[in-house]
Amino acid sequence: MAKTVSFISRNWDKYDPTSLASYESIGGFSALKRVLDGFDIVARLTEADVQGRGGAAYPMGKKWDQARAVKGEHKVNVCNADEGEPCTFKDRNIISHDPFQMLEGMIICGYTVGAQDGYIYLREEYKHLRPLLLSAIDQCEKAGYLGDNIQGKEGFNYRIHLYSGAGAYVCGEGTALVESIEGKSGRPRMKPPFMKQNGLFYLPTCVNNVESYSIVPGLVMDGEGFYKSQGTPECPGTKMVSVGGNVKHPGVFEVPFGVTIRDLIDLAGGVLDGHEIRLVQLGGASGKIATPDQLDTLYTYGDMRKADLTPIGSGAVLVIDDRTSVIDFLRMTQEFFCHESCGQCTPCREGNRHIKLILDRVAEGTHTETDMEKLKKYADIMTQASLCGLGTSAQSALLTALKKFPEAFAIKS
Repeated sequence: MAKTVSFISRNWDKYDPTSLASYESIGGFSALKRVLDGFDIVARLTEADVQGRGGAAYPMGKKWDQARAVKGEHKVNVCNADEGEPCTFKDRNIISHDPFQMLEGMIICGYTVGAQDGYIYLREEYKHLRPLLLSAIDQCEKAGYLGDNIQGKEGFNYRIHLYSGAGAYVCGEGTALVESIEGKSGRPRMKPPFMKQNGLFYLPTCVNNVESYSIVPGLVMDGEGFYKSQGTPECPGTKMVSVGGNVKHPGVFEVPFGVTIRDLIDLAGGVLDGHEIRLVQLGGASGKIATPDQLDTLYTYGDMRKADLTPIGSGAVLVIDDRTSVIDFLRMTQEFFCHESCGQCTPCREGNRHIKLILDRVAEGTHTETDMEKLKKYADIMTQASLCGLGTSAQSALLTALKKFPEAFAIKS
């Protein structure tokens, strides 16, 4: 069985997460001071080949380099803590165990890209974490890590603001998230313009998620190259994963890239006794599904793509055993997307609704060849024509199921 590692999670249970002084006692904010002294974090992110952990896997070094190149008198960065993908809960654990490391990563980003304000967008379901974060922000302000001329750096003025969502999955999408912070309905914007030029309050904006920011302080101080020594040559580093569903011990684990899907399930104690795996969904509700014979696929961006699986995504690993049929699983997923679609664009709004109706007929065994043609047609239209990532990826599970479990859609004679 694969072993867990500690890089992003190295501080867990080593300090009091309610106390800045406790964080400083284990070296906290040393990374910020090093960056203020001239350390090039963009070069380190690029050299370590760090991919953003929000799902899109965009190279962080490239994103931060592009963000700092954008001209603007006022710029902002955003922490996406709207962890809405089902079976994804690693960001919750990161905030609970190590809020100051995330804040330090945000401040380093603010300095690097030239931002004056940072915004944390916290999902409504994590409202119990608000007091922890508000206290951490307040302590950082009083200690001079936030405010004007931070740590004596003339002209580096930066503050962090905490906002809470109202429970909408679509607000995990960057443009919907900033619309929500602005007090509007959480609906995605048309692109272009892109966030880096015209984002929150129509200012140049750099968005990363909780895990992405939490990688940064460790990388700054990683003089021995531990991070890059983990994983594989093509996919170095570590990843926080959430393993849930029909496993004995659901939980959050930090693993090196290159373990297998089977290893991740084993870390959670394996499937429940007396049952066998039906399928595994990777990357949340918008992720593709793996069959039991794909469990030895390496957990890297490249290997997952080659296997026609979601390349990491949110880091969720949802295990479904033989008590749930493929069609029932898809119907559950479809119910979720019908509920969470913002309704702004026709392909997503109507496509989700009609696919749900067809899947209901498949479950009843009353579907026809025409239904199957429409099922594939509507899914393809959504993937190609929806406005945002919710619509374009909502049918990932369905499209892979059609290829990998054709018997589940068999038409009764």
